[in-house]
Amino acid sequence: MTRAYDKFFLPGVMNNLGFAFDFAVNGCDVAPDSFYDFFIASKVASAIEDGSPAFICGCSGTELVLTVFDRVGIKSDAADKEFIRFDRSPEYWAGWVLAYYQWNSGISFAKIRDYVAFHDVINMYYPLHEAPKEKFSDVMNELIKRKNQERGTNLHRLRKASGLTQKELAELSGVNLRTLQQYEIGTKDINKASGAAINSLALALRCNFYDVMELNLEN
Repeated sequence: MTRAYDKFFLPGVMNNLGFAFDFAVNGCDVAPDSFYDFFIASKVASAIEDGSPAFICGCSGTELVLTVFDRVGIKSDAADKEFIRFDRSPEYWAGWVLAYYQWNSGISFAKIRDYVAFHDVINMYYPLHEAPKEKFSDVMNELIKRKNQERGTNLHRLRKASGLTQKELAELSGVNLRTLQQYEIGTKDINKASGAAINSLALALRCNFYDVMELNLEN
């Protein structure tokens, strides 16, 4: 897997994101899930995913929080607050380990949130905070796989939401009906379909190209 930024910068990103969540929650009294939503809405999350130098090596955890607040229009006196932490809070650990998981998996912070809420990550502090970060990755991968199985494939959910039958979607997209059925139940890997087929399905379902595909948890 090609990652957005070099492993050399990863410890700094993990530390900054850990401090940012600790500061936002425990220093600025913002609810954990709310700050995670702000983090995504502000596009700071996607900038980190893309390896933006401004956030990978150009700002501190405090500056990251201030940028998030500014971009989502939250007025805060956070810049004037002195926040010193000598130990790792559950919020720090959650931000720290999520930075690692996002980098290692390539799954966006927004997509991670679709499967596991930030407060649920915080609740993993016991006993995972003393385990290797790779163990957290294993647990997250298993959670996501399990939820994927419970939900069914993206294609199945999107077709149902659109109100189309399999036959109607096959006709609209030009994808063979039997092939479409196999994609829906997961017996055929839609991620290996041609770009033209995925794009045709996405156009027929009026969604993004990547919404039709499934998460790949293999590194």
